[in-house]
This record gives sequence, structure tokens and C-alpha cells, in this order.
Amino acid sequence: MTEKMIVNPYQVEGEVDYQRLVKEFGLQEITPEILEKIKQITKGLHPMLKRKIFFAHRDLNWVLDEYLKGNKFFLYTGVGPSGPIHLGHALVWYFTKYLQDTFDVELYFQFTDDEKFLYKDKPFEEIQKWVYENMLDVIAIGFDPKKTFFIVNTKHAGLLYPEAIKVAKKLTFSTVKSSFGFTDSNNVGSIFYTSMQAVPSFLPSVLKKKNIPCLIPHAIDQDNHFRITRDILPKLGFYKPASIQCSFLPPLTGAFGKMSSTGEAKGIFMTDSPKEIKDKINKYAFSGGQPTLEEHREKGGNTEIDIPFQYLKYLFEEDDEKLAEIEKDYSSGKMLTGEIKKYLIEKITAFLLAHQERRKDAHKKIDDFLLKV
Repeated sequence: MTEKMIVNPYQVEGEVDYQRLVKEFGLQEITPEILEKIKQITKGLHPMLKRKIFFAHRDLNWVLDEYLKGNKFFLYTGVGPSGPIHLGHALVWYFTKYLQDTFDVELYFQFTDDEKFLYKDKPFEEIQKWVYENMLDVIAIGFDPKKTFFIVNTKHAGLLYPEAIKVAKKLTFSTVKSSFGFTDSNNVGSIFYTSMQAVPSFLPSVLKKKNIPCLIPHAIDQDNHFRITRDILPKLGFYKPASIQCSFLPPLTGAFGKMSSTGEAKGIFMTDSPKEIKDKINKYAFSGGQPTLEEHREKGGNTEIDIPFQYLKYLFEEDDEKLAEIEKDYSSGKMLTGEIKKYLIEKITAFLLAHQERRKDAHKKIDDFLLKV
């Protein structure tokens, strides 16, 4: 367990210890009993649940019980648009699509353009370009346009701001400072921003004039925002939002962090070409194999640290039997590093070519997805 671990929406550093985060954040692990309840409702389990990619929660049991009573929840997730979308983002959204399809519920998807302008050294106009580009990737995931509502913070400010100030009135500067590690040198906008991020978790309840449960699927680094939100919403007469957290898709280099859009070994983007995918995997994907062919045949590879295997486990091999076969063959030395990389390249290439094909016509559908009130 490292003492240098930092995990918050604006900084992830050190070796991430998920058990430690569960304790420090006050989360609960997803138990076999919860998985069984989901299985009974949905007649199956998503691979990311079976493999504990989504591993922690807040009030997931309560949301499921409300659902069984006929009080459907809605989903809320989003993106900070400041660059291209990579596989780490998509992991959460493909799981969110599974939730939308399986439970037949609405999704409110927030594009936090204000946040990225406040926190990034980028012009507002560039942020708007990324709002558009990111929308194309979100639409290409395949969400139901009749049940998916895009919220762009600056464009929907007239809708969001009256609710955000109600949150802000209950939120102190000291709470924000302690939650995010801010200092007196942070700009005023960044201090206010959490109030805006809280709004979609109760906005449907405002619009429909009834209390509706909310479930937020997200990577664990975003938890700070929603811990604050959960403290405040009951004071405003709304349910605490429930949440389900996933671990990070690891970076190609094998460090214990999350995939990034920056640095030499950049993440794999949803718009990467087959050549770019192949080059990135072959050049950067950390191997758990042995230094020589002879050693690998004798000792086998370590799937716990092997990035190609981890990517198959997280997102690219849905067949549990096939994954188990790969794990057995690679661990025994029967499968070589070059072979598992080749298999992953084929999987990612097929996945992204299908995504890119859907993305081509996504610009025609943006208006269908934008929230209108």
C-alpha cells in the first residue's frame, strides 16, 4: 500500500489501492448477494460485473429495491470535453448503455464544458470543439435517443443555474477545499463548479415534479463530487444519488493508474486507425511475459500485470470461457506475448472500426439527443 496515492477528479498519482479507496471514500463493495439480485432482475450479468471491473457502490441495493417496487431510477454520467475520447472513457459508457438497455431507463449525460475551461489552459472555443467531437463518440456508443438527454453546462445554464445555486448555498468553501485539495489560489469558478455537477443527479426530479432515484456509473476518481452531492441533496428534499464505481482501465505502459490522453504512450483513442492501434499495442503495451522465449515456455506469463490480458478482461473479450482459456495458455507459456498482443489488436481494431462506422452519421443525430425543456 503506497502512501503517495492521490485519487480525485483532477489528479491520479501513485499506485492505486482500490481496497484502500473503498475504506477512505466510505464505499461498499459489490457483494455476491447484490449480483444475484441484478441477475434475477436482468436474467444475466454484464462481464464487467462478473469480473469486478465495477466493484463498489453507494446505495445500489436501495436503487434495485425501488426499481422492483416500480419506481424506476434514471442514469447520470458525463464527460469533461477537453480532448479526444479514449478507451478508458468508453468503458464506463458501454457499461452505462448496458444499464440503460437492461433496465429500460433514461440517461442524462452531462458535458462539463465550464469545468474544462476553468481547469484547463485551453480557450473556450477549443473546449466547444471538443464538446462536438465528444458528442459524436457518445452517440456512436448506441444510446437510445428517445431516452438519452445531453446537457451542455454553458448551453443549459439557464436550466442548471437556478438549481446549482440551491446546492451552492448549502456548500461551504472549506468543504470544497478539503475535498479537492484546493488552496486560496484556485479560481472562483473552480470552487463553485461542484454545484453545477450536482444538478443532473436531481434535475429529472425537478422537471417531472416527483422524487426519482438516480444511479451514477463512474470511475472511482469522480467520487469526491458525489460524496458532496449526497450530503446536500437531502437538505433540498431530494434522494441521495446512488452510484456504482469502476476501477481504471490501466495505461498501456502498465503503471498502476488510469489511461491518459497525454504523454508519449497516449491512450488508445476511439478515432485511432488500425495502424495506430497496432503500433501503440506493439510499442507500449506492457508485457507480463518472460524475457526470453525459453523462459516464457518454462515459466509462463503473469496475467495480473500483462496489459494485453487486462484489456481483454476489461472490455474486449466478453466470452468468459475464451478469456479463461487465454489466461491458462498464457500463464502456462503455451501462448506467447506476440500472440496475445496480436489477438488484442484484432479485437480492438474490430471494436473501433464498428464504433467509427456508427460515428460517421452521429452529427445528424446531435439535436435528437440535446435536452429540450
